[in-house]
Formats: sequence, structure tokens, C-alpha cells
Amino acid sequence: MTTDGGEASVAGSRPERLDDTDEAGEGFVFSEKPLEIVSGEDVYLTDADGNEYLDFGASYACTPVGHCHPSVVAAVHEQVDEMLYVQASYPTPARTAAYEKLGAVAPPGLQNVWLCNSGTEANEAALKFARSATGRKKIVAAKNAFHGRTMGALSLTWKPKYRAGFDPIPRGVQFVPYGDAEALREAVDEDTAAVFLEPIQGEGGIYPASETYLQTAREATTEAGAALVFDEIQTGLGRTGSLWACERAGVVPDAITTAKGVASGLPLGGTMCADWLAEGAGDHGSTFSGNPVVCAAANATLETLVEDDLADNAATVGDYLREQIEIAAEEEGLPIREVRGAGLMLGVQIRRGANRVLRQLALSESVLALPAGRTVVRLLPPLTVTEEHADQVVESLTEVLSRG
Repeated sequence: MTTDGGEASVAGSRPERLDDTDEAGEGFVFSEKPLEIVSGEDVYLTDADGNEYLDFGASYACTPVGHCHPSVVAAVHEQVDEMLYVQASYPTPARTAAYEKLGAVAPPGLQNVWLCNSGTEANEAALKFARSATGRKKIVAAKNAFHGRTMGALSLTWKPKYRAGFDPIPRGVQFVPYGDAEALREAVDEDTAAVFLEPIQGEGGIYPASETYLQTAREATTEAGAALVFDEIQTGLGRTGSLWACERAGVVPDAITTAKGVASGLPLGGTMCADWLAEGAGDHGSTFSGNPVVCAAANATLETLVEDDLADNAATVGDYLREQIEIAAEEEGLPIREVRGAGLMLGVQIRRGANRVLRQLALSESVLALPAGRTVVRLLPPLTVTEEHADQVVESLTEVLSRG
């Protein structure tokens, strides 16, 4: 999903905690964990003391082909030797290839590609394109949605904690219950410019939409002449077992936004849209659109995703991981209420204390994962993980949860 809160450098000393609360200490830009990561290779990260960690989500789905994949590293080195930057009005081989490769993996009809630096910018672009193309202002989004932290994307993001302190937020967004097809249909009318949805809500707790819900969204927007935008920033690029999560429902939107793993963690976002949105895009631009170095990383990442069929691996290992967690929960009596998601985007809902569990997983089991709310352990590993890695995670999760 989406542009959720990744880690960043801070102005201050390191806090004594290992969780993903949104509360930063005095002088901090973001909270920071007491683990200084210095290197990564495939599914592992290593800290400054030489300790190795199995990465099952600590990088927010940003490393689909694994950390420092040789092809990605080589592509970046080659581009750095040639040129670091030239503005986007001058074509470059790397940027042109990125347009072509993203267009090639996009669903049919979404071959128009706008490049930017992040997921929130990709959603901002889609928002502007839809309003410009339709001449309308109203946007429909879902409760518990997360679409970004800049002001336009923030207006699409439902949870009040992300908005606190930033009023006035841009208006014109109607929120409807996620998964309620009838409420969605009723909200979409002749004043609607676009509907923004995550096929699986990430920050909202790893809740997949039903095929019927996504199909209803397609029907309602088509009837109203509105754009259907799928935020696949977290769900896309093979993570759910198909290149795009919307493919599982057989639905093609008018735009898909992507980011996170598209350039193996280097800052790149993309908006892929239909002709009618591209033609009505209006005056939109970005200084760093399609930076050649970042595009080189994206090209190597996309080639590896497709050539190694990592979407299929995500489906296979994801099914195995989910099954093994459910078996362990039943046999060991673990406090697990439900395992949700698809492919290698899974949420393990426990009774309470996700941050406590995450801390113990990291410090005593050397496994890194993420929260999705207070009671959900989120698993978003590189798509290169194996069933052996899944077994290690299940064993570690069982050990931590068995301690009570």
C-alpha cells in the first residue's frame, strides 16, 4: 500500500525502544530503532555489531528482489559512471527504458507512465489527473485507508492521527466503509472525479477487498464517468502472488500507483494511467522525475521480478507461510486470532501487544517484521524468501507468542 511511515534519520540520540509508534522524542523527525543497520544481502540485514537479521518486513516492501541484488547494484554503478542527473525534458536511455518496462508490466490500457519520487507523489499525481480530466472535485476513498502524508494524499488518508496538527486539510473527500459495496456505489455520483482504493489495506490492518467489492467499484465509476484509482504501492509488483493485486479480481482501473519496491528502495514512484487520464493531466511536473540512476535500479528490478517469476514464488511461499502459522496456532494454542492477506503480504492478528512481539522477535529471534495497528504483526519480506525462511519465522513467532 501505500507510502506508510518508513524509517529516517533523526536529529537526536537513539531512543531505547524497538517499535513503530508514531511518537518521536524531543528533537526527532522520526522515531528510530536501537539497531544500526549497515549492510544487507538478499533476505538478510546486518547491524553494526555484526548481528544478522532475517528481514520479513522491516523495509516496508521496498526490496522485492532482495537487498543489494547483484543486477540492481551493477545497473546503478554503470549509470553512476555515465551520468547522475539530467532533467526530464531530455530523454535518457534509463528513463525511456523505465517507461517501457513499467508500461509492459502494467495491466492492459495503462501504458501511460508518470514518474516521480515516492508513493505519496504518485497518488498526488493521480488525484490531479482525475480532477483535471473530469472537471470534477469530489473524491471517494475508504475508511482506514492510507495514501500518503503530503497534503493532497493526506486528504485521502482516513485515520485522524495522520492528520492531527495539519489542518486545514484539502476538502472534497467522502469516506465510505471499506468492503461495503453498496455504500461505495451510493457514494459515486455525477460529481465524483475518482475513487481511490487499496486492493488490500496495509496500514489499516491487512484487509483484502473482495472481488465483488472491486468489481462494484469498477462498475460504479464507469457508470458515473469517474476514474478508478488503485493504490498498489504496497500490494503491487508481485507481492500478493500476481504482478498487481487487482488482477486477482479481474479488474482493470483507470490508474495504478506504485512505488516502494519498484527501484529496490531507491526513491521512485509511478502513476500508470489510461489515455483519457493522461490526456487530461494538465500542467504537472517534477524536477527529479525519472532520475537516471534510480531508473537504472528500477529497470534491473523489474527485469528480475519478471525473469525470476517472483510473483509465483510469493504465491507459493506465501500460501505455505500462512498455512504453517495457522497450524502452529492450533497445535501450540497461540494467541492468534486470524491470518489475513495474500502472497507475501500477510497480517497475523494477535490478541494484543504487536509492538512487544516485534521487539522480542528482533532482539531474541533476529527476525524483523512490522506492525499494522496495535494487534497485527505484518509480514512483507523480499519475494525471494524460501519455505525454509518461512519455517524460521514460524518457529520464532511460536517461541515469542508462547512466552505469554
